[in-house]
Amino acid sequence: MAAEVAGAGVRIPPRTGSHDARAIKVVLHRELLRFVNDRTRMITMLIQPILWLFVMGTGLGTLVRGVIPGIDYRTFMYPGMISMTVIMTAMFSAGSIVWDREFGFLREMLVAPVSRGAIVVGKCLGGAVVATAQGVIILAMAGLVGVPYSPVLLVTLLGEMFLAAFSITAFGVLLAARMRNMQSFFGVMQMAIMPMMFLSGAMFPLANLPSWLHVLTTVNPLTYAVDPMRQAVFGRLDVPAQVNALLNPGVTWFGWRLPVILEIGLVAAIGVVLLGVAVTQFRRAE
Repeated sequence: MAAEVAGAGVRIPPRTGSHDARAIKVVLHRELLRFVNDRTRMITMLIQPILWLFVMGTGLGTLVRGVIPGIDYRTFMYPGMISMTVIMTAMFSAGSIVWDREFGFLREMLVAPVSRGAIVVGKCLGGAVVATAQGVIILAMAGLVGVPYSPVLLVTLLGEMFLAAFSITAFGVLLAARMRNMQSFFGVMQMAIMPMMFLSGAMFPLANLPSWLHVLTTVNPLTYAVDPMRQAVFGRLDVPAQVNALLNPGVTWFGWRLPVILEIGLVAAIGVVLLGVAVTQFRRAE
């Protein structure tokens, strides 16, 4: 009897594509449940962009009212505030990996017969969906800042928000893969995200910048996420040509203005690269 027990092994089911797909679905569903059940998080993540849009935007608008006629400065800031909402929410979603590690839940996921890449993909998809849902709230405020509720515009912004959110979540997972406590993650997140946000053109136009600042905005990946949203918004506005050239100059490389499709492709490519690096870091960290 003892020999039979000793000879009996524990059978571990093989990892298959269907198991990985189910793991992605489970992790995604868990992220959605956490978002829906945490109303405090929903509200607090909206305070900063709303303050920037309606308080800072109104204040700055009074300074440039005579210089930039025919448009509310809050309208200019609107795409940037959508980006800020999506990016901050995506980073916080990625940071939940650190909480899962601290409380032992991550270890329970890792013993499942699924690839760790599937867990990372599920986390990135979950963060992207949650961040996009949060961005929809800002999207609903379009009429308050003079942006029309065009169905084509709303669908375009939704797609661009999701793509940006996925890339940022992958970046956040990459950072969180080696973090052991939330304090470290928040510190690194603020150090990485805030300069990128300020250098993305979310709060000021990219036209007529000093050469050193133009270079920084050009090498900033977030610039290529913010600019397509702004071009989509300005494409539905009736503003003078000189105002459009000032507030919506696009991103230029050596005088050549990048088309929107190329910018979107860059964001997608960056997201895929970050996802691959995040998977690699995740495998090494645990």
